[in-house]
Amino acid sequence: MNPCTVYGMSVSGNCYKVRLLLEQLRVPYRWIEVDIIGGFTRTAEYLAKNPNGRVPLLEIEPGQYLAESDAILYYLAEDSPFWPHQRRQRAEVLQWMFFEQYSHEPYIAVARFICTMLPPGHARRSELPRLLERGAQALAVMEEHLRTRQFFVADSYSIADIALYAYTHAAEDGGFRLGEYPAIRKWIGRVEAQARFVRMPSAVPPAA
Repeated sequence: MNPCTVYGMSVSGNCYKVRLLLEQLRVPYRWIEVDIIGGFTRTAEYLAKNPNGRVPLLEIEPGQYLAESDAILYYLAEDSPFWPHQRRQRAEVLQWMFFEQYSHEPYIAVARFICTMLPPGHARRSELPRLLERGAQALAVMEEHLRTRQFFVADSYSIADIALYAYTHAAEDGGFRLGEYPAIRKWIGRVEAQARFVRMPSAVPPAA
């Protein structure tokens, strides 16, 4: 099998999702580190691959590209243990992946970005109170769901868990207190105990 190619930023949770699944599937791949802050994704060369100018981007074969992290997870997971066989369970996986992109990532990931990628005096710090409020609401939904479950769907590890783990486990980088969510913390431990688990590199906050 020829390796696929991933354009990504290692400290991005959305990119990390793809790397984690590829490692756990043992799919050969080539990783191209992309400098988002430096503007690489806005170059004509990159926009020709992904007009939306974002990462991750999966090059399946030469000239064939797939964008959006959760779409990539679905593409890679099909016909694997990470994608359920039962119809209702597949819909539930998608339900949690849509939740992650709509109710979770816009707050938890953005708070992390502001705290780790922007200087302390940046104007966007004013967004943090709202992001922390809305992110806490998402974590509360997850906490309640996980009180009686090992994983998000059918008590089986799936791409729903991968999608939600990426930014949840790093939520404290953005000012969230995971100690307030014991069920989430136990679930994080179960995800990290999975075979061929790899960690996401830590984001280093900018100097004052």
